[in-house]
Amino acid sequence: MRISFLQRVFDLIAPRLCCICGSRLAPEEDAICVSCNLRLPRTDHLLQPYDNALAKTFWGRIKHMEKAAAMYYHHGGSQASYPIYNLKYDHRPEIGTALGRLMALEMENAHFFNDIDVLIPVPLSADRQRERGYNQSEIIAKGMAEICGKPVLTNVLERREYRGSQTQKGRWERNENVENAFFLLNGNKIKNSHILLVDDVVTTGATICACAKQLEQVAGVKISVATIGFADLKR
Repeated sequence: MRISFLQRVFDLIAPRLCCICGSRLAPEEDAICVSCNLRLPRTDHLLQPYDNALAKTFWGRIKHMEKAAAMYYHHGGSQASYPIYNLKYDHRPEIGTALGRLMALEMENAHFFNDIDVLIPVPLSADRQRERGYNQSEIIAKGMAEICGKPVLTNVLERREYRGSQTQKGRWERNENVENAFFLLNGNKIKNSHILLVDDVVTTGATICACAKQLEQVAGVKISVATIGFADLKR
């Protein structure tokens, strides 16, 4: 990554800090310092994108499921949860962009994007997006797009109501919470497309499945999934 003179000057005036350990970032570092990035509990999903714990979460639930990958394992309260927490609750959209880029670089090296046509971020309800100021999944997807060059479609799916956070809910409650919450808007834009659904964290997969249910109404659609964090309940 090329660092401009202005960026270097700005770093001197207002130093950027790692969102995990709080140390000062080097000019070439992006939201997370190299040390913390190396310590994140990485998954090995990119070694077997069609057959891993995240992909298996959707077997039998998404009809035309292809492959899936998460960047690292996410557990609430752990240091690995800090980037997502800061992105969602501390108004730090630049963290989402950085995470998207970091994951996309790894995915690109594994040729994950080769057969992907479009990226679709999991939508937020209008009320929730107004409250937060942005959709964190869209920010992540756009960071990925900077690396892979695939289009990001934000006008295909819509979430029309917000029924509360999924964070403290069990599996059954999560399914109930998102059932019929999403609606297909422009199906003609994704006909015969291999879609990469992008989210910040996957736990039970209920939100992704609810989105896929709408997308699969369109002929020829295939679904893959990318998420920054995976709260694997079996670990």
